[in-house]
Amino acid sequence: MSRPTPRVLLSAAKGDAGAAGEISPLSSPFDGLNQKIIRLLQEDGRAAYDMIGQTLGVSGGTVRNRVARMRDAGMLRIVAVVDPVAVDYEADAMLGIKAAPGVAPTAVAERLDPHPAVVYVMWVSGRFDLLVEVVCDQETELAAFLDAHIHGQTDIAHVEVMTRLGMFKNQFLLKRNVP
Repeated sequence: MSRPTPRVLLSAAKGDAGAAGEISPLSSPFDGLNQKIIRLLQEDGRAAYDMIGQTLGVSGGTVRNRVARMRDAGMLRIVAVVDPVAVDYEADAMLGIKAAPGVAPTAVAERLDPHPAVVYVMWVSGRFDLLVEVVCDQETELAAFLDAHIHGQTDIAHVEVMTRLGMFKNQFLLKRNVP
C-alpha cells in the first residue's frame, strides 16, 4: 500500500482583494510564479520551500511568503488525499442524484455532507442535480449507506448508483493551465 501523497487544492477566495475587488498578484493562483509553486506542491505537498525556491530561482522565503498569502486569501489549501484504489477500499460509487420537486439541491447536499463516506459533492447541470462520491471499506457499508441515506428519502426523486469498475485517471485540476 502506498502512502498518501499530499495534494494542493485551490478554492475560490473572498479575501485579499483590493479596493476595486481585484486579487493581489502575490496571492493570486494565476500569477506566473505562484502557478509554478503550485505545480511543484502538487507533485510533493511536503516539499521544502528552500528546494522549491532553488528550482524556481527564488529564495525559500519568497516561496514561503507566496504560499502564506495564497493560504491567507483562501486561494490555496494543502491537504493529504488518499487514493481509494491504493488503500484498497472495497466499495466506492458515484451517485447521480435528482432532487425531489420543490427541494433545493443544496438542501440534499447539506444533508449528505456530514457523512464520512461522502467524499465529494458537486452541484451539476444536466439530468442530475448532484454528483456525490461515496467511498466505503466494504460493500455492505455502501449498501447500508444507500439504504439509510439515499433510497426512500423524500428529498431525492431519483438516484443512479455508478460503482467503480476501474480507475484510469484521478487528479486535481487547476482552474487554468499551469506551466
